[in-house]
Amino acid sequence: MKPIIFLLLFILFFPLAKAQELNCSVMVATPQVEGTNKQIYETLQKAIFEFMNNRKWTNYSFTSEERIDCSILITITSAPVGDEFSATMQVQSRRPIYKSSYNSTMINLNDKDIKFKYIEFQSLDFSESSYSSEITSLLAYYAYIIIGLDFDSFSQSGGAVFFEKAQTIVNNAQSSVYPGWKAYEDLKNRYWLVENLLNKSYAPVRKFFYSFYRAGLDMMSDNNEIARNQIASALELLQNANREKPNSYLIKLIVSAKSDEIVSIFSQGTPMDKTKVINIMNELDPANSSKYKKISENK
Repeated sequence: MKPIIFLLLFILFFPLAKAQELNCSVMVATPQVEGTNKQIYETLQKAIFEFMNNRKWTNYSFTSEERIDCSILITITSAPVGDEFSATMQVQSRRPIYKSSYNSTMINLNDKDIKFKYIEFQSLDFSESSYSSEITSLLAYYAYIIIGLDFDSFSQSGGAVFFEKAQTIVNNAQSSVYPGWKAYEDLKNRYWLVENLLNKSYAPVRKFFYSFYRAGLDMMSDNNEIARNQIASALELLQNANREKPNSYLIKLIVSAKSDEIVSIFSQGTPMDKTKVINIMNELDPANSSKYKKISENK
């Protein structure tokens, strides 16, 4: 009788139990570090994994199947000085495509100059209203970028609220002594990524994600030709935005993440589509023009 009562109570009080938003794999690598305590890196890896996967980042309910697949690779570049670490951070997220087993890379970036303090077993505390630590600000920033891009791919500009949260983290981090948060440091950093995402001048780039994914890739199983036309139109949005605002960090990241996929998609397209997309990609990514020739080489 007691087990039945317990089950009924569980159903009554936890009817809407849902998974967290992120399904994030985490690795802390130390290929350049010798003769140090390796245990601390394992502890750090576990702490980051729990921070990314166990925290509730939104007010939405996600099922386990809806969690956003992503990964973080932190490569420690030198032995820590006291409790300060120098590293790079590679961030990637993927989106499943409707009626297929295919997962498309949404973003794949390498934050090349990060520094943070960490003491083994310390709790990773984060507050949206203030800058509390470098490592949690970094992780929360990229969590909101990942979630925002995913939402943008399902509804036009659907990720705005999460990009605004990422921008709040940037604003709070202006007091940080570490690089990556300030406008004057570099045109390819955390400041400029979220600035581009929220800048109205880049509105066509935000529309790209919906057109490329929801109106494009998600429709491939229904009609390849119509889906390719939508994807080509999405690439035109990037082209027009690039003409208005050349050398955007955001556009460069998108092209880098999507280039191989675009070659694969349009290698099976019509001659007209192939020519159109080759011209667009050569304009967006002239350094890799040889890659886009492969589109026309496939019959």
